[in-house]
Amino acid sequence: MEPKTRRARIEDVAKEAGVSKTAVSFAFNSPGRLNAKTAARIRAVADSLGYRPHPVARMLAQKSTMTLGLLSPQAFSVVFANPYFPTLYGGVADVAYQAGYSLLFVPPLERSLIRALDRATVDGFVAVGLSEDYPEVERIRRAGLPMVLVDGSAFPEHGSVESKDEIGARAAARHLLTLGHREFAVVCVEPPWMPDFVEQIPGPTEAVVSRRLTGYRQGLELGGVALPEERIVGGPVTFDGGMAAFHRIWEDGLRPTAILAMSDVMAIGVIAGARELGLRVPEDLSVVGWDDLEIAAHTNPPLTTVHQPIAEKGEEAARLLIRMIQRPDERPGHKELDTRLIIRSSTAPVGGRPR
Repeated sequence: MEPKTRRARIEDVAKEAGVSKTAVSFAFNSPGRLNAKTAARIRAVADSLGYRPHPVARMLAQKSTMTLGLLSPQAFSVVFANPYFPTLYGGVADVAYQAGYSLLFVPPLERSLIRALDRATVDGFVAVGLSEDYPEVERIRRAGLPMVLVDGSAFPEHGSVESKDEIGARAAARHLLTLGHREFAVVCVEPPWMPDFVEQIPGPTEAVVSRRLTGYRQGLELGGVALPEERIVGGPVTFDGGMAAFHRIWEDGLRPTAILAMSDVMAIGVIAGARELGLRVPEDLSVVGWDDLEIAAHTNPPLTTVHQPIAEKGEEAARLLIRMIQRPDERPGHKELDTRLIIRSSTAPVGGRPR
């Protein structure tokens, strides 16, 4: 049996390069403190010996983990059931990796997000779907860690990224009005501030839901159409949630000719629910979604939806967080991204064919 090869140590590199152990540490952790040629020579010697700095030791030396935390109030098995979240998280990952940061996903631990936070060793957090009134946000705030909230109201010392929800919602409502619709219903995200709900289904924060409802109402009011509470039906942000919401609308005796859904997956569920009841989309019912997921262009019929730049939202959140970590004296940034209506074949004039 061959003897186990000993891992190269910092003193091996120092001896081979003819420098001190401190110089070797500087070459990896603070190269600006050495002559450029000396730092390069030390790293070349380290490569030849197969030496790599121990990650914990390097973290202590740099006083940085070089890791961003991605905080989610739901288990990832649930989160990734909605294509919105992989797209958003992919945007965070692209920017993080380009800047040399790793990502640590932080879902609830034993149904407790606080417990998970206490075990997360990161330089800062991107928090998705949380607002300042959540105890987890307050815990991070007291710890003094940088944080960017995506789709959530933030304290002044936090960064934030959101979409122009009211503008997108007004555009969706106006589009349906121009097609002659006057009987509407909204398939709304179930309030995620309900504790039992938060653990199960990911969705926008109360602020996002409120902004979208405000936009829908403003758009409809331009056509003299009111949106009473009984025409707003909530559900989980899932395909089944959208289907169940539409069935409740029909069971309650409402007969809308157009549905405004707060997510594409819910809108697709609405279409399936309508077909179960023998309705045709868009001839009998027009449906508008929200997000413009990749699948929206390939549904039957292709889905009219409000586009929001999901990947860009994740990218901006990562950029803001990294800037907050690297420049702690600067004021946090706040980004508001444009939305726009994408018209496809799931909407048509009342009783008519797609245009």
